[in-house]
Amino acid sequence: MGVAGFILRRSAAAIVVLVGLSILIFVVARIIPGDPARMALGSVATPEQVEKLRNRLHLDESLPIQYWEFIKGLARGDLGESLVTRRSVSLDLIDTFPATLELVLAAGLIMVLVGVPLGIIAARYRDTAVDNVARLFALLGVVTPSFVWAVFLMLLLSFVLGLLPVAGRLSEAFDPPPMVSGMYTLDALIAGQWRAFWDAIQHLILPALALALAGMGQAARLTRTNMAEVYGRQYIEMARAFAFREHEIALKYALRPAMIPTLTILGLDFAVMLGNAFLVEAVFVWPGMAKYGVFAILRKDLNAIVGTVLVIGAMFLIVNIIVDMLTAYINPQIRLGRRVA
Repeated sequence: MGVAGFILRRSAAAIVVLVGLSILIFVVARIIPGDPARMALGSVATPEQVEKLRNRLHLDESLPIQYWEFIKGLARGDLGESLVTRRSVSLDLIDTFPATLELVLAAGLIMVLVGVPLGIIAARYRDTAVDNVARLFALLGVVTPSFVWAVFLMLLLSFVLGLLPVAGRLSEAFDPPPMVSGMYTLDALIAGQWRAFWDAIQHLILPALALALAGMGQAARLTRTNMAEVYGRQYIEMARAFAFREHEIALKYALRPAMIPTLTILGLDFAVMLGNAFLVEAVFVWPGMAKYGVFAILRKDLNAIVGTVLVIGAMFLIVNIIVDMLTAYINPQIRLGRRVA
């Protein structure tokens, strides 16, 4: 199957999955106890005001009619109005999604650039003190929640050492760069605002590191385990017999096959971070979509709940498609469209 056919096939499947996800989250959001109209207007609102809002949101209609109204709006790019912000959910997501995406991309970069080399080193020096230290670090990363890392890193690097800023995306001395992508680091780079770019990087390091540590430990552990298994194969012994250098054996002959299962898990970890970033965003006052989605659930903001879940679901599917393509690139014997076990 060609690349174009693979993308079309997976895109069609993704649309079906998103439709099913929209139905599921639409129904779940509406059966959560509590009247969203009353919660939005507060206890001082009159019954007439509550009923008027319910009518405007079609909450007095049956679920199929409510879903049909939602689909009609979605076809126009309209996810409805947020009951909390009183703005279009689409606009809220445009404002908050780039912040979460920037955070997750930075965390994913740290996860790969630190976790995978750590696993390679541990596998290369397996059953030594280096391997034990690397495995201990990986275990700590996996078992410790992200918000614990967030608080620890904030106390150590911000309050004790004073190396990095505590919260927010940019210092008060800087105005946000002209919006292109919504990611401050990229937009400042495009605008040539180097001081703002460096300031945005400094604000990004702590939350990205806190979010990345669990995935970093997972990447190190999986890479180490998979490479240790590959090191036991006959062709590795043959490469050593032909006097190949150890670093060449590790990077060229052991890492490539070992990366296939690791890459699959890393892709899943990256997608999961989009939804799990809310605690880190809350600690570092990061105005992202994950925190927006959690507040929407707590306040039963129906349209915001559905919109947030659909965006996370779409990103999850996109990441899976990219992982499948990278897996097929690493090992051409794997046909596009078939996942690796």
